[in-house]
Amino acid sequence: MIEPHGGTLVNRIADKAHAAQLRAHAAQLPAIELNNREVSDLSLLAAGAMSPLEGFMTRDVYESVLDTLRLPDGLPWSLPVTLSIKDQDVATMTTPFIAALVAPQTRQPIGVIAVEEVFRPDLKSEARRALGTDDPDHPGVAYLDSLSGAYAGGKVWMLERPIQPPFEEYDLLPAETRALFAKKGWNTVVAFQTRNPIHRAHEYLIKCALEMVDGALIHPAMGETKPDDIPAGVRMECYLTLLKNYFPAEHVALSIFPYAMRYAGPREAVHHALLRRNYGCTHFIVGRDHAGVGNYYGTYDAQKIFDLFDRDEIGIEPVMFEHSFYCRKARGMASQKTTTSAREDRIFLSGTRVREMLAAGEELPEEFTRPEVAQVLMRHYAPRPGK
Repeated sequence: MIEPHGGTLVNRIADKAHAAQLRAHAAQLPAIELNNREVSDLSLLAAGAMSPLEGFMTRDVYESVLDTLRLPDGLPWSLPVTLSIKDQDVATMTTPFIAALVAPQTRQPIGVIAVEEVFRPDLKSEARRALGTDDPDHPGVAYLDSLSGAYAGGKVWMLERPIQPPFEEYDLLPAETRALFAKKGWNTVVAFQTRNPIHRAHEYLIKCALEMVDGALIHPAMGETKPDDIPAGVRMECYLTLLKNYFPAEHVALSIFPYAMRYAGPREAVHHALLRRNYGCTHFIVGRDHAGVGNYYGTYDAQKIFDLFDRDEIGIEPVMFEHSFYCRKARGMASQKTTTSAREDRIFLSGTRVREMLAAGEELPEEFTRPEVAQVLMRHYAPRPGK
């Protein structure tokens, strides 16, 4: 099976005895309250999904990633993984020190960090380097604008594995997806990243990729997304419906990816690929405007960025696809490579248009999405009594 990025699958989830010790100690520690993205990042760090990282980045690691798309040792890494500090008393403490990591709102301890360094980044510079823009309308820039301006770096322990009901059986750690692939006898596995319900074009990409490998992992991002994105529970119902009706169970698996989107386009495409390598995937689908938002990135910039790396150092094979659509002339799915049809013969709906149609009670065309999936979405968007 493919090696984790850096060679070793990190595990920073405390066992029961260690967690009890840390929890007892946490009440006496200074507290750093996490936001929703940081809760997701802590979960991924602790589970080994962000191997070789063992915690939130210190300044030298952070600057190296922003400047070179690599960790200081030269290993490819494309996005910062940072922990912000709201409490100015904690931000001015002398390092090193130990702090409790507490959940937003409840302030219950969910982890511990051995803080090696507290530093003040230039968040506008981070936005321009990581996201390619400092436009406050970009959701990633808006996130950075919400921070206090101090970061803490250091190794973490998570007190217990978070559970995402009601889909616990699909909430698999990297070690567990690797075990699943081994059990299924899959030597090659393609991962599909999504934050939206899978429509016909997505289904086409997955099935094309399946012709090259043993199995596919559908791996939806289930951390924080944009407010207008379809809720996680509805999306999961769509995925399960699609898998039940249109994919062979012996060649497809579904697992939750507890990841908060950055909408960083090209850099995030590389980030997504590296994390899927840690889950045991050998291939990764990169389609049109991967992890993009608005018009901030070129249509295929997320594919071109992989040219900056040797394939053996990335370790996971990107599978590049053209923009796909239902073609009336071909009477099936196609791309610009496979049809001579005119634009008016190609059916493609933007996410915004899909939401508008659903909100208006309009049926989605079968050429765009499977009818069973459309029914799930229409139930979610149906007007409620009294509304």
